[in-house]
Amino acid sequence: MTPDAAALFVTDATTAGTATRGWVVTMTEERAGRDENADALSAFEDMGPVDYIVVEFPGSRFTGHGLPLLVDLVDRGVIRLLDLVFVKKELDGSLTGLVLADLDADGELDLAVFDGVSSGLLGQDDIDEAGAVLEAGSSAGILVYENSWAGPFASALRRGGAQLVASGRVPVQALLASLDAAEQRD
Repeated sequence: MTPDAAALFVTDATTAGTATRGWVVTMTEERAGRDENADALSAFEDMGPVDYIVVEFPGSRFTGHGLPLLVDLVDRGVIRLLDLVFVKKELDGSLTGLVLADLDADGELDLAVFDGVSSGLLGQDDIDEAGAVLEAGSSAGILVYENSWAGPFASALRRGGAQLVASGRVPVQALLASLDAAEQRD
């Protein structure tokens, strides 16, 4: 995420007007008839934590196995997609944007439901940074999403004066390695 956009979620919503113009406009349009600034601030105050993931498809082999589950998470309101971009790292190391299409070549447009998902949070520098970790000849999906399920909890904490000071993820591989190490010690 761009530094300005990242700061938006760490500090407060006062930077919303510059860092995330496209997303704020979308949110404001959803709440037509209200004051734009109040709506933008309210939208951010009610948001859950925002995360991103970069999923690599080695050799650009995309099966589409996770797509129904992603659609289900969105449909149930567990997450809200803010940005979704697909890129391919060419053999020469350059990045090419991929159009949302039938990526698994089964004849169905798997990602049509996500066409146009763009909040403006994901910038070219973010895409380039994600591309740097990809193997040449591979493709990746870059996804920025709100954890909608946590919105009411996060909002209540903010109203009470609390603020998030640290966050992280533990990869499943690290959990498995830790469990294996614990078993070997016993």
